[in-house]
Amino acid sequence: MNPAISFPKLTLVELRKMVDTRAGFWLQLIVAILTLAIVILVCIFGETSDFVFRDMFALAILPASILLPVIGILLVSSEWSQRTALITFTLVPKRMRVMSAKVAAGIVLGVAVLVIALVVAVVAVAAVGGAWTMGAAVFGQICLLVVTGMLQGVAFGAAFMNSATAIVLYFVLPFVFTALAAIPAVEDIGKWVNLIETTGPLTEPGMTGTEWAQLGVSLLVWLALPLAVGLYRIVKGEIRAA
Repeated sequence: MNPAISFPKLTLVELRKMVDTRAGFWLQLIVAILTLAIVILVCIFGETSDFVFRDMFALAILPASILLPVIGILLVSSEWSQRTALITFTLVPKRMRVMSAKVAAGIVLGVAVLVIALVVAVVAVAAVGGAWTMGAAVFGQICLLVVTGMLQGVAFGAAFMNSATAIVLYFVLPFVFTALAAIPAVEDIGKWVNLIETTGPLTEPGMTGTEWAQLGVSLLVWLALPLAVGLYRIVKGEIRAA
């Protein structure tokens, strides 16, 4: 380990990697544009019932919840697709330290996007004179939705170590499981592993204990498992020069 590189500095380096690449830059720009566009369109054409702070915040964070995981995928997988892994792990030989910094960078970016979306929602509701209705529980749930989505992207990037494969599977697999969950024989199982279904209640108040348990199980399947597989592959795998 290079003692000159502290963990905060290493995390900052990983944050810069999210912006320095063209894909990362354009993805974040698209997220910003879509966030503003959705909120502005709702303010112009929406009904009075739409001008609720909770709903406005959920709308403002929608583009990020979809696209930020792709940035998380690229943060990890690009080390192999762009042949930079050897340089990275030569500068910082402890691979788990690098991966911890990537996870931390993903959380920091997720929190930053949440703050921006919150500001946009506040300005929008103030501009249209909407209702300031949003409980602390719902706010925390939406934050959890964004952060876990970002970490899921990091997990998929680590598990597959290939950008195209990880991105395609990240978007396709949940819909495949949604389709399978419609089969009566596996419907009950689908309620526990279908991430699309288990994350749905996070934007609404009053999540039950069962819904929290279903969310936890689905995150074990879609976040913890691929992250564990990815970390094992990265720590134990051989890194070849380009």
